[in-house]
Amino acid sequence: MTPSLKKTCLITGPFVPSYAHSGDAGADLKASKGCTVPARGKCLVSTGLSVALPDGHVGLIWPRSGLAVKQSIDCGAGVIDATYRGEVKVLLFNHSDADFTIEPGDRIAQLLIQKVERVNFTPVDNLEETARNQGGFGSTGSK
Repeated sequence: MTPSLKKTCLITGPFVPSYAHSGDAGADLKASKGCTVPARGKCLVSTGLSVALPDGHVGLIWPRSGLAVKQSIDCGAGVIDATYRGEVKVLLFNHSDADFTIEPGDRIAQLLIQKVERVNFTPVDNLEETARNQGGFGSTGSK
């Protein structure tokens, strides 16, 4: 059973993002041009897409698990604001020792659309203490 979609994201470009399976959180993004991500390097990959996200939402670009596990291809810097109308590009990192070739139409990342909660930032002299307090990154343990 396909879940009903409540929001609309207007889009222009050659490859409209699509969900591979019912219930998927991310829609696949495809490359519009071929390129090579060099071994231990990076490449900004064109999708040819421009989007108009619903107000109060953000687009987040995440890696595709298969590319990460099988090819050591990861992505970064993937925040698309609701007011951005330029081309969506995907920054890919190649963590392997071999060049990785991308052809037009290859699935390179996934796009997640999420609601955004905006807050007021209020400067204060001190913050209330918590059980964790200033434990730091990784302070909850190694397992």
